[in-house]
Amino acid sequence: MQNPFVLDNTPAYLRWRDHKLAHAITNTAELIVEIKDPRALSKTEYTALLERCQRSNMVIYATHTKPVDEEAVRQFGLQFGLNSLDANWLAGEKGITRVTVCADDGQRQAYIPYTDRAIKWHTDGYYNPPERQVRSFVLHCVESAGQGGENRLMDHEIAYLILRDENIDFIHALSAPDAMTIPERTDEQGVARAVQTGPVFSTDPASGALHMRYTARTRSIVWKQNAATLAAVAALEKLLDSDLPHIHRTRLEPGMGLLCNNVLHDRAAFSDGLGRSRLLYRARYHERIAES
Repeated sequence: MQNPFVLDNTPAYLRWRDHKLAHAITNTAELIVEIKDPRALSKTEYTALLERCQRSNMVIYATHTKPVDEEAVRQFGLQFGLNSLDANWLAGEKGITRVTVCADDGQRQAYIPYTDRAIKWHTDGYYNPPERQVRSFVLHCVESAGQGGENRLMDHEIAYLILRDENIDFIHALSAPDAMTIPERTDEQGVARAVQTGPVFSTDPASGALHMRYTARTRSIVWKQNAATLAAVAALEKLLDSDLPHIHRTRLEPGMGLLCNNVLHDRAAFSDGLGRSRLLYRARYHERIAES
């Protein structure tokens, strides 16, 4: 099959587009699959989970099995060919991160995921170098917030499709190798993370799959300063602020989790209840979900 993401291959794109729109999930309830044990999926459960990922690059699972710890999350990912954890410097020994409010941890408090503040639309690892590209992740809810903390989710392939249909020049601009730059991060030792410049949309050289690298943040990000790029960014922001049925709104409750090929997502602000602290396990991977 010819790659539909090659911009001068319109017939391949139109075939892919028709198939994508015909099978994309727009009912959030249809994204949810009940499973018994995330460590040992049945064939029926695995097939149902994979089918959602094939259609919309994401699935929400729900299990009543307790406890689900970091090792259970790792075992869940392995069943989908997810082996290479992106062990960021705040991850635990297993390479899985505990995402919770860390009021007494000065290092984590400097990063918005470890606060109760809202997080704008993004894909994970947008600041990573190409050799550590985050292509998928699992986000498992251990404890939900007392109030708030909802997520919006959107298949990045649908975002690409809508932008390309509106104006193919948007895709040209967002595929430029210097479209988006994340400045270096420094600490008391010097440069902790080098500057990262790259495209928003790219294709994996091995699989041909579409990858998206994006953040709606306005700080610590520099967009290419030309009319084409700024127009494309504005169109994407407008799209993500719309009420399209392809934008799913959900809140992960205890025992629920998201498995996805690094789709677009955000998080609403939240507040913890008395004796209740929102806690999620996050596992980021360098592979895409196998067979998705």
